[in-house]
Amino acid sequence: MYRYYIKRFFDFILSLCILPFLLAIMIPVAIIIKLEDGGPVFYNALRLGKNMKEFPMYKFRSMKVNAPDIRNEDGSTFNSDNDPRVTRVGRILRKTSIDELPQLLNVLKGDMSFVGPRPSPLGNKDLYPKEFFRKFDVRPGITGYNQAVLRNKSTMEQRVKNDVFYVENISAFLDVKIVFMTATSVLSSKNINRNSDQTAKEVKQ
Repeated sequence: MYRYYIKRFFDFILSLCILPFLLAIMIPVAIIIKLEDGGPVFYNALRLGKNMKEFPMYKFRSMKVNAPDIRNEDGSTFNSDNDPRVTRVGRILRKTSIDELPQLLNVLKGDMSFVGPRPSPLGNKDLYPKEFFRKFDVRPGITGYNQAVLRNKSTMEQRVKNDVFYVENISAFLDVKIVFMTATSVLSSKNINRNSDQTAKEVKQ
C-alpha cells in the first residue's frame, strides 16, 4: 500500500504545502543567479524516471552557460571542488543543495518523489550494469539512500548497490530515515564532491 499508493499521496500533499515556502526562496535565488552572468535561472535536464520514461528535471543553474558535460569513466557525473565550470553562486547552491529545490515541481507533477534513486541522464544505458535498471521500478527522488549515505562521493558500483537496496526495502520508515540522514549530510557539508582533488581540465586530459 505504501509503495504504490500512500507514498504518492504524501508526495503530492507535502509538495503543495511546501510550495509557498519554496517560492519565497526561489525568487531571491533566481535574482542572484541572473545578476551574476545574465544567463538562464534554471537548468532543465532530460532524465529517465519510473519505467525509464523521459522527463525534464528542474534545477537552479549552477554552471556557466554552455558548460561542457564531463563524466567519470563509469558514466557518473563529474564533481570537483575545483570545477571551473561552476559559477561562484553555483558553488554555494551545490554546497547547500539549494540547486535541487525546483525539483519540488517535479514531485508535484508526479515525475519524481521526495525520496528515491536519483534520476539518470540519457545516453549512458550501455555503461550501466544489469542491476542498475532495478531503480526504474520506482519514481526517482530529490534525495535517496545513496545521497543520504554518500551524497556525491559514491562510485557507480556503490550507487547501484544502494539504489537496489532502496527498491527492495522501500518503506515509510526508510523514507523518513533517509530525509533526516540527508539533512544531516547537507548541514555538515559532507561528501559534496566525489573528485575533490581534481579539476575538470585534468579529467578531460
